[in-house]
Amino acid sequence: MAQTEAQQASTTDVSDSKPSEPAAAPKVDISGDGGVLKQVLREGSGECPPSGSKVRVHYVGRLLDGTKFDSSRDRDEEFEFDLGKGRVIKGWDLGVGKMEEGELAILTCRSDYAYGEAGSPPTTPPGATLEFEVELIDFSETSKDDEDL
Repeated sequence: MAQTEAQQASTTDVSDSKPSEPAAAPKVDISGDGGVLKQVLREGSGECPPSGSKVRVHYVGRLLDGTKFDSSRDRDEEFEFDLGKGRVIKGWDLGVGKMEEGELAILTCRSDYAYGEAGSPPTTPPGATLEFEVELIDFSETSKDDEDL
């Protein structure tokens, strides 16, 4: 029995189908209380930086509605800080410390792991949960002598 053109057109040829997109990596609770979630966008390689390391990152910070409030990429300047020293928000000390060199991840930081109830006017409102796309470019461990300076 012959098919009509409409019937032939409605028949799906699997060979013409686009491959399905890989499923997004899950968001993993790395704080233990849901305060910092990490979603890996690109795997890194090697070890995670230990506390006290000098880390270099690129980042884009956004509110949950997608509004960008800060970006090292827009400035074309990597951001460097000492991990675990409290010089950045708690979510970064925790999240970047759980990344491998070369990794690209989204860190979702509840307000108590970000700027808290005060926010950081005028760009981040009080009590805001923030999302940061962070790339750990590299890190170097500091010696005990460096820490005393």
